[in-house]
Amino acid sequence: MDDLRVNSQSSLSDVDDLSRLLDRPRLNIERKRSFDERSFSEMGILDSGVNSPGGRSGWETPGSSTRNSFEPHPMVAEAWDALRRSLVHFRGQPVGTIAAYDHASEEVLNYDQVFVRDFVPSALAFLMNGEPEIVKNFLLMTIQIQGREKRIDRFKLGEGAMPASFKVIHDPIKKTDTVIADFGESAIGRVAPVDSGFWWIILLRAYTKSTGDLSLAETPECQKGMRLILSLCLSEGFDTFPTLLCADGCSMVDRRMGVYGYPIEIQALFFMALRSAMSMLKHDTEGKEFMERISKRLHALSFHMRSYFWLDFQQLNDIYRYKTEEYSHTAVNKFNVIPDSIPEWVFDFMPLRGGYFIGNVSPARMDFRWFALGNCVAILASLATPEQSAAIMDLIEERWEELVGEMPVKICHPAIESHEWRIVTGCDPKNTRWSYHNGGSWPVLLWLLTAACIKTGRPQIARRAIDLAESRLLKDGWPEYYDGKSGRFIGKQARKFQTWSIAGYLVAKMMLEDPSHLGMISLEEDKQTKPVIKRSHSWT
Repeated sequence: MDDLRVNSQSSLSDVDDLSRLLDRPRLNIERKRSFDERSFSEMGILDSGVNSPGGRSGWETPGSSTRNSFEPHPMVAEAWDALRRSLVHFRGQPVGTIAAYDHASEEVLNYDQVFVRDFVPSALAFLMNGEPEIVKNFLLMTIQIQGREKRIDRFKLGEGAMPASFKVIHDPIKKTDTVIADFGESAIGRVAPVDSGFWWIILLRAYTKSTGDLSLAETPECQKGMRLILSLCLSEGFDTFPTLLCADGCSMVDRRMGVYGYPIEIQALFFMALRSAMSMLKHDTEGKEFMERISKRLHALSFHMRSYFWLDFQQLNDIYRYKTEEYSHTAVNKFNVIPDSIPEWVFDFMPLRGGYFIGNVSPARMDFRWFALGNCVAILASLATPEQSAAIMDLIEERWEELVGEMPVKICHPAIESHEWRIVTGCDPKNTRWSYHNGGSWPVLLWLLTAACIKTGRPQIARRAIDLAESRLLKDGWPEYYDGKSGRFIGKQARKFQTWSIAGYLVAKMMLEDPSHLGMISLEEDKQTKPVIKRSHSWT
């Protein structure tokens, strides 16, 4: 973190000089230069209508405990207090929440920054609590950051790339605030986040649905921001698949975990972002052009995912009997998957009733691991058909001990270990078996599980999971993740007071009490993009 601050500030340390530079037309500012107050005030961030002194007192009061109608659990007020302590302000106005408020940790790293993906559950909590201004400020802040030139070493990133995170630095002497963003050049592994742009579009729709305010999405800045993100992910290349090729570390699984290729999390978020953008793009010339491209991609993507990524007992049996080296379009084994590559565990894991979207599909490779975020988002975005959504919930019920255990929810199952762990993770000491992204349990996923449960008419599953979380989360200090095969132990390197663990719990509670909140994050099935899925013994 110290290196980031020094490097970022050294190129343009004088904020007043930067203000003048930002006013010049057609100026490209390198990524390692900070943004000052004026550029954000021009976007309307500072006109949020929060008029309390310093913009803080109204945000630090846990007014939510009186607004929320559900029977208060002692954790709820504590959670709101903790969430408000994590607020980050720019010139007195709230613009996000830091990743963790763990003062006991010696290493701050980048946990004191506002992450795009981490802020989503915080944003949803504030929206559900009738406090939309912080979400509006965040959306405007990040779209302003997106508009600047981004460089890592001597390489320029695509225009549409969204930051992984940003930090606000207060200078009490000059009385100025400076924003420094990270697009991956300071991240472990130096990987730019693919999911940030998708989460931004999804959150913009959530804000619009929650408030009924169409004006934000219709601003030139937000319209342009959406188009830039879409340009990146809809660009034509050499791919024969409609899915999005992604590197390891580009999503919530932000370290090397063998998800290179077409990870389910990114494909589900990609699908959801495309559908969200369709509802917000203006019907002008540029907007209509993107709508056409989106419509075509959605049709192909939905067919591909529902056909080739879906696994149930029957499909597993079909793959087990595959023939290989099939040529031409009549091939049944289209990706030339060798049946001997099917891991032993999946035969015992797959129940007769239930199914899920597997982790990855690419030439000669199927990653049979279960990934919670991708499957839950697939339900919420209606990437999964109603039948597939029900099957995913059946699987969760059938394999509760493996996928939920003692602390919701397993990020993936099973863990990779021994020689495979050394090869796949590069001997990553943080991703040892049943820890962190390698089979760790992440409380933040509680909100996604709850949303999926409500959408599929299974609220009792969510209630059971929330009860588990309430038995430990507060007592344990809101850890980032839990370790162990059943999620029994606080993660060996888990931060305490992890903001999205706190916000994820609040969102789950509020959604379960008032299921109408689901509308801001859920998309109903689009009949136009629904392909006819035939249950047969082949992938045709």
